[in-house]
Parts: sequence; structure tokens; C-alpha cells
Amino acid sequence: MQTNKLLEIVVLDSHPLDVGDLDWSELRSLGTLTLYEHTAPGEVVARASSAEVVLVNKVVLDRPILEQLPRLKYIGLLASGYNNVDIAYARERGIVVTNASGYGTMSVAQHTLALMLAACNEIPLHNSSTHEGEWKGGWCYWKRPIVELAGKQLGIVGLGNIGYQVSRMARALGMWVVAHHPDKAEVQRKGARWVPLDELFATSDVVSLHCPLTAETEKLVNAQRLSLMKPTAVLVNTARGALIDEEALFEALKNHRIKAAALDVLTQEPPPPGHPLLTLPNCIVTPHNAWSSYESRSRLLAIVVDNLRAFIEGNPKNVVNF
Repeated sequence: MQTNKLLEIVVLDSHPLDVGDLDWSELRSLGTLTLYEHTAPGEVVARASSAEVVLVNKVVLDRPILEQLPRLKYIGLLASGYNNVDIAYARERGIVVTNASGYGTMSVAQHTLALMLAACNEIPLHNSSTHEGEWKGGWCYWKRPIVELAGKQLGIVGLGNIGYQVSRMARALGMWVVAHHPDKAEVQRKGARWVPLDELFATSDVVSLHCPLTAETEKLVNAQRLSLMKPTAVLVNTARGALIDEEALFEALKNHRIKAAALDVLTQEPPPPGHPLLTLPNCIVTPHNAWSSYESRSRLLAIVVDNLRAFIEGNPKNVVNF
């Protein structure tokens, strides 16, 4: 590896990691740094042609693009996912690819709880109602009663780091926690009761998704599983949009087969105009920002810098393609 000060580092999509509140000086100390907030597909090669290090979040680095980046030695993901990089070709070329994980665990868990509470406490409904001047003639009112979560069951699909933190927060509210996870023993170690997936959907008052998106989990929440849920149940998703069959969810919500859904992710992001779920009063949607606290983004940048420093020192870590 050449000396650090000669290392050319290009960040192709610093937004939304940085909205002007992060300090890039640690990364800048490792070489010559160029930051781009956004990079269109047709701009990638020109911007990264002389770079030895490229850092990306969602910018696609497929084989045709990588073939045009002869100096590239290292790709650092500003995220945990790396499906936007041709890791097989990177391996063939000897390009190290690293990712970052664990930075947003507490922020995503907190957002999950916020979505659950917003749906069960009918916060969007009563906030808009009050703003529209409907609070009159009494010291309180409600359009729909709120749901007390103490004594209710939370079903968690995927009891990894985020799912576990959600389970801890839910227990603090007095909820019972069941989970479906590949490792039954891990569920027990984390203080929950393992149940089959269909039983989880049928018996839970709130179902929260925290599993990865794979061929097996795509549209895991389908019409059949939605039909198992209680009419008073709430579905929460802060994982991946494609875990849910959105057409089936729309029908279930429109026909009040379940109480509500609260989603931070959709299959298509951003959603197209007129997306059916956005027309429903019992569907809360936030713009995939559960991870976006300042604390979470600061941790992510620190991990990215640490990954690159380890590579420069000859001891790469968090490598996903070797």
C-alpha cells in the first residue's frame, strides 16, 4: 500500500449519512478526500476513475463500472448491505470490500417502539384531529380508544441485535415477548419464547419484523399470514419493505382485518405517487429514517474510518468478499 497522504479517497454518496453535521477529518487524515453528496450512474466512472478507495452507500458498482476503475483497491460500504456491489468480480480483481453494521441498533429499536406506540395510542389520528380544531366541548375526547400494551404479546420475527433491543423495551412496558428466529436456543438465552411463525402471527397483539430479506423471507407477510392475525393486531416493519406483500396488506387494512400497520420501509423507495398504502388512515409510513439519528450516523462514519484504517495497516476487517 502506498503512503497514506497519497491515497485517493472518493465518497460517491455522502447524503443522507451526512446532512452537514458530521466531521470527516478522521477520514481526511487517511488520504486525499473528495466528497459527493449524490452521484448519478453516468457520473461514477468519471468521479472515481483515479481513486484507490471508493466509499458508497447505494451507488451501484457492478462489473462494467469496476472494469473502468483500474486503480481501485478498496470499496467501503457506508451501510451494512452490499448488494449494490459486484463482490464476486471485486474478489476476482483483488479489491477488498467492507461493510459497516451495528451502528443503528438502538436508533432502529427506538423507532420501532415509536411506531408501535403511535399506532396503539392513535397519535397521528388525534394529533391531526386536534390541529383541525375538533377538540371542543370537553376536557378530553377520542375518535378511537388507545390500546394499553401492558399484558399484551409482542411477536418478533428475527431476534438479532435490533429485535433483542426491541424485546427489552417491550418488556419494560409490561409486554410478553415471543419470537421466531433460526436459533431456538438463542431466543431462550435472550429471554423470549420461541414459537412457530404462524403461531406468532395468530397470537400476537403486535408483530414486529426484524429479519433479513432473502429468497425465503420475501413476502413473508402474505394474505394467508395476515388472515391469521387478530383484528386488533398491529404490524410493524423497520426491516425491509419486500418482507410484506403490500397488495395483501392494503386489502387487510382497508377491510379492517387488522387494526393498523406502521412501516419505515416500503418495497419501492421512495414510493410512487398514489401508493395505495399512503391512502389509508390506519397505515403509518415514515421515510426509511429509523437509523438516522445523529448518534447512529456518527457511529457509522467511525466504523467506516476504522475499516479503512485497518485495511491501510494490512489487517482488513469487516470484509464481505474474501
